[in-house]
Amino acid sequence: MLSFFKRSNETSPRQLKRYWKIVDEINKLEDNYSKMSDEELKSMTAFFKNELANGKEIQKIIPNAFAVVREASKRVLNMRHFDVQLIGGLVLAEGNIAEMPTGEGKTLVASLPSYVRALEGKGVHVITVNDYLANRDYEQIGQIHRFLGLTVGLNLPMMQSEQKQEAYNADITYGVGTEFGFDYLRDNMVADLSQKVQRPYHYAIIDEVDSVLIDEAKTPLIVAGKMPADPDLHAIAARLAKRFEKERDYDFDDETKATSLTEVGIEKVEKAFGVDNLYELEHQTLYHYMIQAVRAHVMFERDVDYIVKEDKIMLVDMFTGRIMEGRTLSDGLHQAIEAKEGLPITEENKAQAQITIQNYFRMYPILSGMTGTAKTQEKEFREVYGMDVIQIPTNRPKIRVDQKDKVYATIEQKYTAVADEVKKRHDKGQPVLVGTTSILQSEKVANYLDKLGLEYNLLNAKSVEQEVYLISQAGQLGHITVATNMAGRGTDIVLGDGVAEVGGLFVLGTEKHESRRIDNQLRGRSGRQGDPGESQFFLSLEDDMFRRFAKDDLEKFSPKVTTDEDGLVQNSDVHELTDRTQRIVEGAQFSMREYNLKLDDVINDQRKVVYTLRDRVLKGENTMEALKTMVDELVEFVVGESCPDDVIPENWDFDRIERTVNQLFLTPVTIDRKSDKVKKIMNDLKEPLDELKVFMDTFKENEQVMNTIPRVMLSYIDSMWVKHLEAMTRLKEGIGLRAYQQEDPMRIYEREGLELFAMNYQNLRRSTAAEIVGFMRALNQQEVQ
Repeated sequence: MLSFFKRSNETSPRQLKRYWKIVDEINKLEDNYSKMSDEELKSMTAFFKNELANGKEIQKIIPNAFAVVREASKRVLNMRHFDVQLIGGLVLAEGNIAEMPTGEGKTLVASLPSYVRALEGKGVHVITVNDYLANRDYEQIGQIHRFLGLTVGLNLPMMQSEQKQEAYNADITYGVGTEFGFDYLRDNMVADLSQKVQRPYHYAIIDEVDSVLIDEAKTPLIVAGKMPADPDLHAIAARLAKRFEKERDYDFDDETKATSLTEVGIEKVEKAFGVDNLYELEHQTLYHYMIQAVRAHVMFERDVDYIVKEDKIMLVDMFTGRIMEGRTLSDGLHQAIEAKEGLPITEENKAQAQITIQNYFRMYPILSGMTGTAKTQEKEFREVYGMDVIQIPTNRPKIRVDQKDKVYATIEQKYTAVADEVKKRHDKGQPVLVGTTSILQSEKVANYLDKLGLEYNLLNAKSVEQEVYLISQAGQLGHITVATNMAGRGTDIVLGDGVAEVGGLFVLGTEKHESRRIDNQLRGRSGRQGDPGESQFFLSLEDDMFRRFAKDDLEKFSPKVTTDEDGLVQNSDVHELTDRTQRIVEGAQFSMREYNLKLDDVINDQRKVVYTLRDRVLKGENTMEALKTMVDELVEFVVGESCPDDVIPENWDFDRIERTVNQLFLTPVTIDRKSDKVKKIMNDLKEPLDELKVFMDTFKENEQVMNTIPRVMLSYIDSMWVKHLEAMTRLKEGIGLRAYQQEDPMRIYEREGLELFAMNYQNLRRSTAAEIVGFMRALNQQEVQ
């Protein structure tokens, strides 16, 4: 972190004044660098690197380095950074979030800190929300950095590992956040160090940081292996789930999306499958299939959460409206949706490695980001990622007019009003962008526009190929564009000739999103760079948001509702209801992300242990010593587990100790049943344990053994980790079944998760040690013969 930047909760003029001082310094250097030849300008990169290598602090070179980038940009792209863009760059360089409205040139801003941090030689990752933007920025902004002598890489899905290694070894690497995360997981599944593609993390800039770190953070990144599913079991579960009734057979919380079976539902499942007790461990798989079938029915709606294309379930990103190519739901949920839709059942994805977005990005020592909308979520950014949000002034004053919401009594009245408003604007030539929250909603709006004979472009996940062209045309005279969520589209809407005279682009939102940020992103599509523009939301009291999150408030509010002849609600306090409901939604979403993060934190500690062990094995660091440590830990663990403090010595499990150690020891041992001290048992085992270690040492120079040890270790580590992740998933599912225990589910998960890990890790040690020692014995036997 740069020491000369002080953190504060608000972006005060005083704080900005400090940034302006540095900007003045940069501006004073402009003449100096503009007189340089291209070669002289390029030579500054080597000069800066040398300064840093000789101990100069990075903040001391920032003014000069920023001035060099600005000059290079003028020469290469014919684009000169505005002063406010320099401020954005300073905010990013310190590891904070620059909040900059749409159209303020965030892409160019990133060229400044990415250059400065790349001079340290440890790699810079520039994260975008999709491949199109990563490619565009790599091509465009990459020109500046290549001109200045830095290497630039592009990291895309489906690349060969050699291509990825090259991309990661570049000074600056562009790519999509999820792909960086998946590469981390895959790197921890390789069989050889040479197959790893990433190097240690240093610094990252995330474009649309709220979209990446908050909106996408609900779903963990999972690398899965294919496992055959049970189509018959899925089909029966789907048929049964169809007949289930809410609150009678299952409980579903609209806010948290938590789903659980009631006693009545459990009885129906037991009857359908002919089992006595669904709670028993042996029926855990049956419960899993059934709860996934219920989730598929209540949580996932066709043409909202997924579309069916060529007999396949294609997931839709609710925040961008895009199809998530190649993405499937894990743990049988995808197959449950297939069964619901009567499609062929594909193979199930079983998690082999996973991590949450939060825990992945928290591995970067310095993290920064840009977005037009972050201030409303600043608390979460600070608590989870340690970043403050600094609001950057606009280059030109904003003159867009944000009208008050219009709230109608029914959905039909709302859509009728939307169509009428679009026609009114269209008749005077004003371009209109209609923002919707789902594919289903965008098609509903389209139907209402059809009735009025209006021509429009429909932009949703079904037309992604034309997306960039269609959105770039949205600012032309008389154009009507209906689009799903605009978050991270990354294409500026430039006003056509004559549009400013008719009021600029009119943005019409048809429903409030689950976050005020995304509403603001939609509004921000209009009025870029001081352009005229207008925005307004048309809502109804029957909207999803009110139905799901404001049932009680709506019941109190409905009797006093007064409307005009078009159904427009006249009560002034309806806006207060809208704001309060949206805050409730944001709170619920935050709680869900916080809960998921706490769950992953439990696994995260375990993941570090497993991945650290894996790395040691791959590096071949004292392989034999690692094996001996494993044997020591195994003996210590089994003695501790078999002789607990709260059990009298007569009841200690001496047989278990003997069974375990005699799998390893060269001379069989018998434990004295009169032992009443753990210390005494450990002393009795010391001699045969030392004998085993001496025997193991004789194979230190044996190439066959030394090559076998890492292979066996990796095989057992990976197998154990896959089984453990599955066990943790089942544990998470089963927590809800035990609500009657009157204990915090998180405490149960932490405690039992730790017990599970200890047990699985113990099995890993026992299996690994037994196999390798057995292999040594067999080799020794051959030599003796």
